[in-house]
Amino acid sequence: MIRPIAFLIGLFFSGWLLVSFVFGAAEYIKNPPQETVEHKFHQKPEKIHLASDGFMGKFDRQQLQRGFQVYKEVCAACHSMDFIAFRNLEALGYNEAEVKAIAKNWAIETPSIDPNTGEPASRPSLPADYFPSPFANEVAARAANNNSLPPDLSLMTKARPDGSNYVYSLLTGYQAPPADLPEENKPGTGLHYNPYFPNLNLAMAPPLTGEGQVDYADGTKATVEQMATDVSAFLVWTAEPKLENRHQTGLAVLLFLLIATILAYLSYRNIWADKKH
Repeated sequence: MIRPIAFLIGLFFSGWLLVSFVFGAAEYIKNPPQETVEHKFHQKPEKIHLASDGFMGKFDRQQLQRGFQVYKEVCAACHSMDFIAFRNLEALGYNEAEVKAIAKNWAIETPSIDPNTGEPASRPSLPADYFPSPFANEVAARAANNNSLPPDLSLMTKARPDGSNYVYSLLTGYQAPPADLPEENKPGTGLHYNPYFPNLNLAMAPPLTGEGQVDYADGTKATVEQMATDVSAFLVWTAEPKLENRHQTGLAVLLFLLIATILAYLSYRNIWADKKH
């Protein structure tokens, strides 16, 4: 008795799902969803090729240093880097003395407390300190940026789809709004059109404004595209500083599994060699 009832209940729900699917498909065909302005004008990020890409990718230390220079001289004025300490820069190829100098000469000092008065103060940064935020708090950050909060860049290439490609395209994608863009979607006061940004308009003005904005220490020509590529590579490192170790570990694991599989197969053949199948 229970089985027929269960069968009928299952048949009822299956029929209900089938009817719902048919009516839903018919409604979709009859009234297809309208393409939004954001979807129509939004562009997919352009592809860039970094040394860290791929299964066995490795960081280009010179490129990382150039990217750090772009962050330091351009991006750090507005964007924090909460998860990176100055001592981490040794992984980019800087020695201990250079890291100390970078920390000491950083444009923004590290918040501290005056031991004599107990009042808030600041001091030159040490290698153990994390990069100090350019603003005291969120209120100050919004007040200085047209009520928009500049995001922290530590994990930016992990937080945005297509990571480094998105960062590069955003930095190089500022342009005049197309003529057929609806009036209500055109950038208002303090906004800038960028088809790589999800809603097309963002408060950040173009940070990379022209060739030579940064004077690279290694003599590389600092075009907008070069600076955008370098800082994208640097942000890949800040988001995943152990990427090379992960790649090496993955290769070792795959080799181990391959050897273990071969040995297991040979053992199988040896054990069952004289057995009839």
